[in-house]
Amino acid sequence: MEKKKNSIGEVGVDDIIQAGGLSTQEAKEFHKILNGTSKGLLDPRLVWQNVVAKRILKPWHSHGLHQLVYYSVYARWDSSVNGPPLYWFPSLHQSKCTNLGRVMETYGPKFLGALYKDPVTSFRLFQKFSVQHPEAYWSIVLKELSVIFHDVPKCILNTTDNSKHGGTWLPGAVLNIAECCLQPASHPRKTDDNVAIVWGDEHDNSNVNHMTLKELREQVMLVANALDAVFTKGDTIAIDMPMTVNAVIIYLAIVLAGCVVVSIADSFAAKEIASRLRISNAKAIFTQDFIVRGGRKFPLYSRVVEAAPHKAIVLSVIGNDVSIPLRQQDLSWKDFLSSVIHLPRRNYFSPVYQPVDSMTNILFSSGTTGEPKAIVWTQLSPIRSASDAWAHLDVQAGDVYCWPTNLGWVMGPILLYSCFLTGATLALFHGSPLGREFGKFIQNAGVTILGTVPSLVKAWKSTNCMEGLDWTKIKSFGSTGEASNVDDDLWLSSRTYYKPIIECCGGTELASSYIQGCPLQPQAFGAFSTASMTTGFVILDENGVPYPDGQPCSGEVGLFPVYLGASERLLNADHYEVYFKGMPMFKGMCLRRHGDILKRTVRGYFIVQGRADDTMNLGGIKTSSVEIEHVCDRADKSIIETAAISVAPVDGGPELLVIFVVLKNGSNGEPDKLKMKFSKALQTNLNPLFKVSFVKIVPEFPRTASNKLLRRVLRDQMKHELSIQSKI
Repeated sequence: MEKKKNSIGEVGVDDIIQAGGLSTQEAKEFHKILNGTSKGLLDPRLVWQNVVAKRILKPWHSHGLHQLVYYSVYARWDSSVNGPPLYWFPSLHQSKCTNLGRVMETYGPKFLGALYKDPVTSFRLFQKFSVQHPEAYWSIVLKELSVIFHDVPKCILNTTDNSKHGGTWLPGAVLNIAECCLQPASHPRKTDDNVAIVWGDEHDNSNVNHMTLKELREQVMLVANALDAVFTKGDTIAIDMPMTVNAVIIYLAIVLAGCVVVSIADSFAAKEIASRLRISNAKAIFTQDFIVRGGRKFPLYSRVVEAAPHKAIVLSVIGNDVSIPLRQQDLSWKDFLSSVIHLPRRNYFSPVYQPVDSMTNILFSSGTTGEPKAIVWTQLSPIRSASDAWAHLDVQAGDVYCWPTNLGWVMGPILLYSCFLTGATLALFHGSPLGREFGKFIQNAGVTILGTVPSLVKAWKSTNCMEGLDWTKIKSFGSTGEASNVDDDLWLSSRTYYKPIIECCGGTELASSYIQGCPLQPQAFGAFSTASMTTGFVILDENGVPYPDGQPCSGEVGLFPVYLGASERLLNADHYEVYFKGMPMFKGMCLRRHGDILKRTVRGYFIVQGRADDTMNLGGIKTSSVEIEHVCDRADKSIIETAAISVAPVDGGPELLVIFVVLKNGSNGEPDKLKMKFSKALQTNLNPLFKVSFVKIVPEFPRTASNKLLRRVLRDQMKHELSIQSKI
């Protein structure tokens, strides 16, 4: 439906009927209640607050009705003066029940003195305090999380180590972060009988399976014993499979045994698998025979075989043993465990304790070259991941937390640690998250926190596949990977009586988000309300000079280097050159490069406006223009060269991939045919999820005097064209 232009007071019964879903009598009653809610209120925020508080709009009402009310309430709202329109407002009672609010009530008066009022009023002050005094904040959070030190750190932060831009965190600490996940620790609500994991399968969505913390620990230790019989401490071992219960067990077992996980997404083509195995020097790879999604089977083991001669340990997607022939050097999951299954203490394993900066996981993120960056996670990275979930998503013991993802992407390990270090239950769905089966699992498993990516939400909304399901146990959503679409978020939040959608933006190399939403602040659709706890940053103008704090502006973000959990090493690139070289100094600190162009709005909200370099974000996957162009250049003989850019739709949402093409003289390429060829080539050679939205044939590309391609000019040209089209 078209967004309503009339104000809320001008909405009539006919408008309500036209929005759909209500009879004439129901529409009259709804109109009467709506009028009573908005009567006498001039501030649209108060009107919307009333609408939400009185639950006038129900999850089962049509999306058209939700649109009518929301857009009518804010019909006269001027974002340039008032900032983005708000849809969720924390109550003082709610705020004091959150993790962060509870800590603020205890420590706020001590740290802020008379300036402290309450968790909502004083949040910005407390966040600023955490940036200026990270030692104080982290000393509290480490006690809140299930972090058990074998050797306690000498201090929280040593800033005298000039070899590191952000100082040395927890010097002298020795631990095993997987053990922290598996032990009840000091959590009063985290016991061996707590449910650690729930999971469901798409072919049996009525059944929800459970595993207690004790059962999880025993399974992890069994696998750790099997690993110890084959591998050596420090070996790198890859996981290329969906995020199943077994994948989580394998991940934790690798870390518990003192080895290093190599994360590979199960959607990758053989070539991409091979490059990651090579860069990480992996000794073996855990995988599955097939992947089952949407009722279809996709081969996975055959892709691994094509990628490399590495030893593969193969699990079966159905049943206990694989039904396909394996290479001589490979093992089935059953045979892998058989070497230790007879041991009397097979379910006990003594953790391998290592310094806090020891490598635990190698993840990959594309930069501006064709080879993916190999990013090293240490034992600090999981602590940062879990602390963000604890503070910003308010993940607590007793919560059931689900986020459809994969251990090959940063959200997989983040989700794992965010659950097990806070005492929450990890919810996993074996299958496609696109359909109703996934929605039923969310309902039946009692999920309280649901993570999403905007393209998923768009699919759910457009297919109406979640109609009639009860998601009202959800207390908040998370969203990351792409820019959110306001109307899609309106639909999502409305399913739960308008619970908040916590936007998250960060990176693999940060193990976290540098900007987020927060349950202690009012939230706006598609916007970030704060820097994450302990995170400081500035927004730079074109000359690299920071804009004043709080000033509405737009520019490249520069992160403060004092950032617990951020990467300090890349396996295949110069870390200093990638993240620090050429960045300006600020208050004696060399700022850390992240690459986002960030807009700060009136009232201090943030909107990500794209990348400063030519890295693009396609379906939540960061890739580079160079990678895309390398594939597209070879897709057709008529092509001289291609230029790949991404642009956000005019009404917001995930970025669209656009390929500009220069053809050989005499060639008459057809954009639609080239679009199909490019999409097929990208899906075969890079990622099955990539899709070209537009192809533009041009006579030549804009370039600098040194012949450098100006993708920025092409991007601006495409934005202008889309803007004109939207007005027609």
